[in-house]
Formats: sequence, structure tokens, C-alpha cells
Amino acid sequence: MSEQQALIPDPSDELFPLPPALNSHGPARIIALSNQKGGVGKTTTTINLAAALAGYGRHVLIVDFDPQGAASAGLGINARAMERTIYDELVAAKPSIEDIIVHTRIPHLDIAPANIDLSAAEIVLINEVAREQALTRVLRPVLDRYDAILVDCQPSLGLLTVNALTAAHGVIIPLETEYFAMRGVALLTEQIERVKDRLNPRLDIDGVLLTMVDKRTLHSREVMDSVREGFKDKVYQTYIARTVKFPDASVAGLPLTEYAPKHPGAVAYRQLARELIARGQCA
Repeated sequence: MSEQQALIPDPSDELFPLPPALNSHGPARIIALSNQKGGVGKTTTTINLAAALAGYGRHVLIVDFDPQGAASAGLGINARAMERTIYDELVAAKPSIEDIIVHTRIPHLDIAPANIDLSAAEIVLINEVAREQALTRVLRPVLDRYDAILVDCQPSLGLLTVNALTAAHGVIIPLETEYFAMRGVALLTEQIERVKDRLNPRLDIDGVLLTMVDKRTLHSREVMDSVREGFKDKVYQTYIARTVKFPDASVAGLPLTEYAPKHPGAVAYRQLARELIARGQCA
């Protein structure tokens, strides 16, 4: 079976209609994409979901909140050469996120870039008052400009992730369909519940997104069934199949939705965008 045959979009594609155009924009709904396990498709999902939402006329801001700066690089931005990034706004006495926002090549899609400097943020913030709310304070001035703000969290449960969860309305958990990827989800959901209880009562799990799915294997199908049994309707109907095309798009500095718009992976992320809108998780 060829990769193209393996990636035929699911029939549920047709369940989510094309979203209507918006007459106005904002206030933004903030969504954190988080999983403390690396390599689960978190950054790929952030970039392609944001691009798909932008393609439907939504104004979207990506916040690269990982010191590796993968989201920035994946959109063709050399964050290492930037004088100011999201780190500088987090630690500033008077942050001005407008000064660091970069307009991407995708209409309606902007990004607040990050580089390795962000790795020092947890040390700098540790003695700050209301340190968990630093990102909330940084994002406040631009909430009315966007319909969605997607925060690409680093693969950890440290202070940066707590900041993202404190700022967010919802969390999307990208989850690889592999047994060991499931083991850490309990820790993440416990962290989400603690933040909800102590810092951000509005926070909820928007959904679990199954990624790197290969329905040809029994193991992948069993993990999908197990996740759906555990999270029930929190699991998105849309899933992302395993493909080598995503790294190719990253090298080109483009979302797959732009690099190869007819590829089944791009189709899946457009479907995911429609599902979010249909669920009321984005305008």
C-alpha cells in the first residue's frame, strides 16, 4: 500500500461544514498545545492548525513558547537573529508584544517568535510576583486583534507550561498513537486540573488529537480505541496520519497546508480547523 493510499482522508471529513466568514475579529480564544512528551506532533499541529484557521479567514497568532524555536523555524523565521523575542516580553517590566510580532507569509497568520533565550525565563521569573501570569500579562494588549492565539508549549511541565495553561481558555493534547506516549498523559491532565483549581478556573481540555496514526497496524488501532475509551468525546474525530511530508514542509519554512495543500495531511488539518470551529473552540 502506498503512502497516498494509507492517508486517504476519513469519511468524517464531511461532518464539519465550511465555516462562515467573520464580520469582525476578537477577542481571541487562547489555546495551549501541550504534551510533556516530545516528538508527538505538537509544533506541526500548532503551525498547520493555525494556517488552516487563517485560511478560513480567522486572524491567528502563534506564540512560540519552546526555547527550541521550532514553530518559528517551521514558518521560515530565523529567531536566533532577532534582538527581541517572547522571552524579552515575559521578563520586561512593561511588555510590548506588538514589537516582536512577525507577519508570516500566510495571510492572517502572525507569530511571536522564540529562541534559546527563552530557556532562561524560568530562572528569571522564579522570584517574580505572580510569575505564573507573566504570559497572560504579555498577551492582554492583543487579544482583541485575533480570533485565536495558539501557544506551542515546550515538552515539559515546568513554569513556562504553567504560564501557558494559566493564560489559556483550553488545551489541545496532541497524542501519538503509541503505548508509551499514553503513559504521560495522566501527569499532564493532573497538571491541568491543578492549574484550573488554583490559577485559572476557566481552563478546560478542549480535546485530544491523535497524531502519527498508522491504521494499517494493530497497535495503532488499539491505542486509538483505548484513548477514545478513556477520553470519550474529548477525542477529536479528526486524526493526523503518519507521513514524511511534514518534515519536507518544515524545511521549506511553510505549513503543509501551503506547501502541499492537496496532501491528505493538509486536508486533515483543514478538517481539524473546521472541527474546532464546529465545537465552538474558535470563532
